[in-house]
Amino acid sequence: MRSKNQSPINIKIIILGLFFLLFLLVIAWSSFSSPRPNSSPIAENDGLSDSSNLSTDEDEPKPSATACPSPPLTPTCTKLPPSLANALVHYVTTNITPQQTLKEISVSLRVLEKKSPCNFLVFGLGHDSLMWTSLNHGGRTVFLEEDKAWIEQIREKLPTLESYHVTYDTRVHQADGLMETGMGDECKVISDPRFSKCQLALKGFPGDIYDVEWDLIMVDAPTGYHDEAPGRMNAIYTAGLMARNRENGVTDVFVHDVDRVVEDKFSKAFLCEGYMTEQEGRLRHFIIPTHRTSSGKPFCP
Repeated sequence: MRSKNQSPINIKIIILGLFFLLFLLVIAWSSFSSPRPNSSPIAENDGLSDSSNLSTDEDEPKPSATACPSPPLTPTCTKLPPSLANALVHYVTTNITPQQTLKEISVSLRVLEKKSPCNFLVFGLGHDSLMWTSLNHGGRTVFLEEDKAWIEQIREKLPTLESYHVTYDTRVHQADGLMETGMGDECKVISDPRFSKCQLALKGFPGDIYDVEWDLIMVDAPTGYHDEAPGRMNAIYTAGLMARNRENGVTDVFVHDVDRVVEDKFSKAFLCEGYMTEQEGRLRHFIIPTHRTSSGKPFCP
């Protein structure tokens, strides 16, 4: 999730454009949802006048029929939501932009446009975190981060983000052994990760993380670019297990950095090539259905 200082002016402009588009959508939605009074009101006593009144009305000249002007529409609130306002200010005033490219971000954005507000779980905390929270305006976006000092640094700048410190016991150089472990029968059993017998299942998250049915899961952490880093083996497997264990529906799972060996092999093995719908650059998108409603469904299609 974290990235080195860059100078991608075009990406910054595009990100600001995305927030502006989201703001316009909020305004349009509020306008369409506001009540509109009847433009041609009918008097309550129509049809209730007695015969003498009717005869009197016939003797009087009738005014020409003119359309009654519609009353003004009820004013709607078009104030920019705080999360979007904070995001705009943040990205305008920083030289550090998200690690993902515009095309990669657009893959997740298209899903968020359909599903938000929703439950969005992100492995990793970085310079793009405020963007994801804002694009899921009104929903819940949670970040899981392995570096406690980094969490404190981000919280000082962006205190509204919901993030939790998590630990990983694996190392990238163990990936081959963990892949072999993941092929065992105990890792094909669908259950709450806390009760799974598979060594790849992560069990140390806050309890609330396991209780929520996540609509989107983004795996962009933990660190995985050197042999002694934790690697994303467990995160990828656990994301797939959570998706399969939901009560109903589907989960959109995204894995970043699939140009690396671990992310490539583990996403194909445990999120399944049959569930992969798209790859853009270094980002893969999987749509994984629940397996709880079909006990005989294979782990991979």
